Amino acid sequence: MTVAPAQAAGYRYWSFWERDGGSQKASQNAWTYATAGPSQSKPDDGDVQGFRFAVSADSKDAKQPRGTASFGDICADTPAKDGKKRIALVIDFGTAADAPSGETPPKPRTACAQVADDATSADALAAVAKPLRYDSSAMLCAISDYPKSGCGEQVSKETPDKTPSTPSAKDSASQTDDDGGPSVGLIAGIAVVVVLGVAAGVQARRRRL
Repeated sequence: MTVAPAQAAGYRYWSFWERDGGSQKASQNAWTYATAGPSQSKPDDGDVQGFRFAVSADSKDAKQPRGTASFGDICADTPAKDGKKRIALVIDFGTAADAPSGETPPKPRTACAQVADDATSADALAAVAKPLRYDSSAMLCAISDYPKSGCGEQVSKETPDKTPSTPSAKDSASQTDDDGGPSVGLIAGIAVVVVLGVAAGVQARRRRL
């Protein structure tokens, strides 16, 4: 199968998410793309927030953080304190397909940030995932030093060309029907080879006579 460039381009960046019903069971939760940036968001104690690194065209196309851990799972070992709040964070570094050239994404992880009552989501992230990197417009570029360079750069997205390529002789020889046996085309090809072989033998015998 050949690959052809898609019409639309995407952007490689960290997206920011909030999870509905964060303190409830994970099966009842749903991610929502945050309407404000981490530096403007002020979560409450018990909230679950997520960050996902990926290539996407816009918020509708953005990939959600993976994992179903709830607030209770993530902050189970962090007791409540007066004057502090606990924010459960899901940090998803994405897949190799979305990684910048030469970089390998770390495994997704969770963390419980215990911060001041007036802390922002950016404060909570900084408490558990340094070093962070921002650009001059305060866009989040890196979490835990990933990626090491770049910030929201435009990248071309590729989609598979659905036009099948012509199979080689090797490909044809390995084709099978759904039941695991050889395909009809393969059997027919073998039959042709046998017939041609018989005809060649007859011609050789006639020449000797």
